[in-house]
Order: sequence, then C-alpha cells, then structure tokens
Amino acid sequence: MKPWQTAFIEQYRLSTDYIKDAAPIIAWLEQQINHSVRPYCLGINGAQGSGKSTLAAYLVAHLNESGYRAATVSIDDFYLSSNERKKRARQLHPLFATRGVPGTHDVALGQQVLADFKQGSSLQLPRFDKATDEPCATYLWPKHQQPLDILVFEGWCVGIAAQSNEQLIDPINQLEREDDENGHFRTLVNAFLASDYQPLFAHLDNLIYLDVGHFERVFKWRLQQEKQLIARTGKGMSERQIKYFIMFFQRLTEHGFDVLPQLCDLHVKALETHRFML
Repeated sequence: MKPWQTAFIEQYRLSTDYIKDAAPIIAWLEQQINHSVRPYCLGINGAQGSGKSTLAAYLVAHLNESGYRAATVSIDDFYLSSNERKKRARQLHPLFATRGVPGTHDVALGQQVLADFKQGSSLQLPRFDKATDEPCATYLWPKHQQPLDILVFEGWCVGIAAQSNEQLIDPINQLEREDDENGHFRTLVNAFLASDYQPLFAHLDNLIYLDVGHFERVFKWRLQQEKQLIARTGKGMSERQIKYFIMFFQRLTEHGFDVLPQLCDLHVKALETHRFML
C-alpha cells in the first residue's frame, strides 16, 4: 500500500481488503475520466450504510494523489433547514418535516453548485450537520477557489428515476399505511423526484450503484452509523427512532433495486461484510 492508502485505512478504520476491493472501481473510473471531457461529475448511489460516502472519499483521495483537483459532496448536504421543512410540512404534508426524501432538499442550491462546477467556477460546497438536523454555517463550507476537475456527488437517491402512478398505489410499510393512507405524501415525493431532481441528476457524467441486495441490511447499517455519531457528538437517534426513520427511505431504495442496475454505468454489489464485488 502507498502511504496515503495506509493513512486512509487507519482514518476510516477499514480492513486492508478495502484497497483490493476498490481497485477495479478505480480502474474503471480512470478509464471513464480518460474518455470524458472535464469538469467530470461522478454520481454514487447506495442505500444508507452501503459505504458510498467512504467510497467517495477514497476515490477523491486517489484522484488528488493522481494530480487532479477533486472533491465530494453529498445530496445530504443539501437538506433544507428544519424550519424550511416545517413550512413545507404545513403547506404540503406533515411528513415533509422529516429530512430524507425528495422534497426535503434545497434543489435550487444543488443546481447552482453543479452548474458552477460544470462551468469551471470557484465553488463553496455545502455541509449539513445531522446531529443538529440543520445546515452548517456557510463559513464552515469547504471553499475551492481553483476550478475542480472532478466532483463526486453521492447520495441514497442520486440518479434514480421516478416511479409510475401504478407503483404508488399500495403502501409498502407501516409509515405509509398509517401516516400516508391516501398516498398523497408518496405521490408528492414522486412528483418532486420527477420534476426537480432529474435536471439535477442530468449533470452526472457517470453513475456508480452500490447494490445492498435487500432493505433489511439498511437498519443494521444505519444503527451502526448512529452509534458512531452518538460516540462522536453525544447526539443521535434511538433504535426505535431509526426504525421509523428508515421507513421514509424504503420505497425508493427498493425501487432502486429494480431500476438502478439498468440506469447505472457501474453496478457494484455491497456485501453484508461491507466488501465490494463487481
């Protein structure tokens, strides 16, 4: 391993197998970059806990070591503030108060950031504090005065297509059965995804899909993430709160199982051990 790889493994507390598992992804990415016009925007889609943020960080570290100016931003960094979501909840549906689904992001800011990146402008990338459930103060946002060559845009719903009206009819979990009995909320979420988010995803040059296989893994991994967050900040959700929270993500995550293997440019299986397999 190179020194930067050793440092990365230690920082993220990963097995050394990570370097070997990620090597085919690195090889694929280098090939895409060599045949693409820069600025180049790479999307990474994966369910909660799939390892997409770590992979994005690893790819950026590799790219920076290779002489590119690269950075990463998550769709989570574009969440609306709690007050803005409460306003949307009053106007549209109470469930929009909870961050997560399409309709709870500042898509206009996302469009501006990705458009500025594509135009070779200087960038200030937003950050969101999940512990406080609020956007970070703008002075904490990373600034890139020099134009970036590559931006990695990762997120649980990045690159996904909207569902058909027929797919929205039947509720899929307790949240939808009890809090969205008439289907109004999921219909609105789908409308946001179709109208506002597709132009955002159109900035992507390629898409990697980390396929977790089935939704049951999401709770286990999300619980691990929350324990780490609590250990780091002293704040986070209980196990019961997590079970409720991930119900917001279930519909589109499972929709992704069906459509993303065809929509993505690189299909990667994320195993239960957090190892990757192409």
